[in-house]
Amino acid sequence: MDEITPLERIRRQLALSVGENAVFDGWTGTAVDAAADAHGITREQARLAMPKDAVGLIDLYGQAIDRELTAAFPPERIAAMKIRARIRELLWARIQLQAPAKEAVRRALATLAMPQNLAAAARLSWRTTDHIWRLAGDTATDYNHFTKRLTLGAVYGSTLLAWLQDETEDSVATAAFLDRRIDEVMRFEQFKARWRDGSERRPSLTRFVARLRYPPR
Repeated sequence: MDEITPLERIRRQLALSVGENAVFDGWTGTAVDAAADAHGITREQARLAMPKDAVGLIDLYGQAIDRELTAAFPPERIAAMKIRARIRELLWARIQLQAPAKEAVRRALATLAMPQNLAAAARLSWRTTDHIWRLAGDTATDYNHFTKRLTLGAVYGSTLLAWLQDETEDSVATAAFLDRRIDEVMRFEQFKARWRDGSERRPSLTRFVARLRYPPR
């Protein structure tokens, strides 16, 4: 395991706190200063360690949430769940971990939606969904590796938006929304599986032409 540098240690120590302070101060140096004060780190050290731009701070916050998610779902906990439950619980836990910084998450999405930040937004979304699938035990390396992450990204993104607008107690409306979206995805995955299983039995023009050219001996 790579050794963590002193600056990286400061970044990890402050990342979540910066997000929570961004509720009031935005993704700015002011939020960094407030986080440093709360953790007994000098503002100079914090400013040196932390990114200077909003996207960089949002990125670090996302990495911190991923580490919290990993800690909350050790392999033995994941192993006891079926795949639907794994994905559902990981998505829901990730949203709940962001609850102390809910308004900052809203600001983050607005920042990432700016044209100059769309590439960074796509990268961060991919990293999130890839992390969740890996925690869930996915080892696919074929085209399913990509389709799973794109599909999950759509589910997570829409659920996050629903959560930001949710005023129900304990976000029960968002939980129900997430369950519906996952059910839709599971039905689609089952359809794909049936389609693949039946593909070998369906008539194939390519196989037919091949048999004309190379008849069975």
